[in-house]
Amino acid sequence: MTDQNEPTQPPIGETQPASTPVKPGKLGSLRRDPKGWLIALLGLGVPVAFLVAAGGSGIGLWGWQAGLAAIPWILLIALLTLILAIVFIVLNRRKGRKTRWPLLGLGMVATLGFLAFMVPYGTAIVMLPAIHDITTDLADPPQFTALTLRADNWDNIPGADDGDMRGMNPRQRWATVHQDAYPDIRSVRIDQPVAEVIEKAKRLAEDRGWKIVAVDPAAGHLEATDTVSLFRFKDDIVIRARSAENGAASIIDMRSVSRVGVHDLGANAKRVRQFLSDLSGTTTAASQ
Repeated sequence: MTDQNEPTQPPIGETQPASTPVKPGKLGSLRRDPKGWLIALLGLGVPVAFLVAAGGSGIGLWGWQAGLAAIPWILLIALLTLILAIVFIVLNRRKGRKTRWPLLGLGMVATLGFLAFMVPYGTAIVMLPAIHDITTDLADPPQFTALTLRADNWDNIPGADDGDMRGMNPRQRWATVHQDAYPDIRSVRIDQPVAEVIEKAKRLAEDRGWKIVAVDPAAGHLEATDTVSLFRFKDDIVIRARSAENGAASIIDMRSVSRVGVHDLGANAKRVRQFLSDLSGTTTAASQ
């Protein structure tokens, strides 16, 4: 009588099938990819570091200067990560090894995405002048009454060492640089009375989420503050409307000034262009 607990032997002449090797799971494969993990951690860490630097400044954990100072280092890490990933790929090919793409590719995509996000800002720094006060009327800019123009507004205006601007004071240099960089930003004419224009400007400002600080439709005056980016930078805006054609039309001027920083990366000029375009329905300059 056969013991049921005894292992069953295969019939004579048949061989026992070999056990099927267990293939390593994807997770196990990823764990054996230290280079990929390195690139993935660095690549994903770059945008996270940027969000922390900017967001921390925005909520007041540290000053905006500290947040901005971190960005060049974050960019350097992003570039080094990309270079390191390329080196790993080249070395693998030279040694005939297959590149493990899941983690390496993830890190490279995250790094390239961050660098692409930063390209417009880098371009603005290179192409646009380091000014932060933009207006449609360089000779007679609209003036703030409820808000206060920053005390250092005329400090650090570029051109002090430029031979073509020798002898100019900071405000004259600002006007010259401004005109060269933004010749399209000029007063606009609207075929509506002053009070109606200011009321429309108020609605547009509210739609944009600006904080209205002062508004006087009869006097043709509006002041507001716009808060932008993760840094929560504040830019102050003043809009002035003057009567034309016996009150049937208005000449509109606008000024947008960053409260902090030297270079606004073109943000104020963009704001003025877009707002006046929406306000007037055209980009046609006023006939003075």
